[in-house]
Amino acid sequence: HEPMYHLLSMLALTDLGLSLCTLPTVLGIFWIGARDISHDACFAQLFFIHCLSFLESSVLLSMAFDRFVAICHPLRYASILTNTVIGRIGLASLGRSIALIFPLPFMLKRFPYCGSLVLSHSYCLHQEVMKLACADIKANSIYGMFVIVSTVGIDSLLILFSYALILRTVLSIASKVERFKALNTCVSHICAVLLFYSPMIGLSIIHRFGKQAPHLVQVIMGFVYLLFPPLMNPIVYRIKT
Repeated sequence: HEPMYHLLSMLALTDLGLSLCTLPTVLGIFWIGARDISHDACFAQLFFIHCLSFLESSVLLSMAFDRFVAICHPLRYASILTNTVIGRIGLASLGRSIALIFPLPFMLKRFPYCGSLVLSHSYCLHQEVMKLACADIKANSIYGMFVIVSTVGIDSLLILFSYALILRTVLSIASKVERFKALNTCVSHICAVLLFYSPMIGLSIIHRFGKQAPHLVQVIMGFVYLLFPPLMNPIVYRIKT
């Protein structure tokens, strides 16, 4: 179980980082009414929020791979998922997130901003900040879509593929009890995947296609997207362990 514990630690640190990036502005608004934020602080916040969000996507993919190896290749589990491999997976995930998100603050900083500079959420997101620019944001929109597809899109497809292989292996087990035990080891991870991807996909759809959606829906989805997974993940894994 040691590799999974390392991955759970990575998930917990990522959730903690997301909360620490988000809560200062949220608490500032609700406690002392601090509704202003500088451009640089906003750009820094959106960098860390998006970077940690996509890092969590990578961690969930790594956990899916862990379940795949544990169920489909149990005898090779210890030799495949060594501490060195887990460390390399963590570094590669962090490197991918930083490399993809690093250009965003600089792409936003070159824009002039005018009009009503009011954000829908109590924190900064790239897809919302770029709409406040008084310039052509087509390049930002295209790059943002590229980042989403190359992270969340690919990760979610690979997770689905992993579970398809897991399901095939489980269905080939003769004993119903053993099939249930094998599937039961995946329940926590499936819940974590749904908790993370459902709000993210919903918020992305609202920002890109739901222009007529009520403002309250956008606000609620924004809070669910960043605050609900860090709240629920410890509960889900505590119940299952």
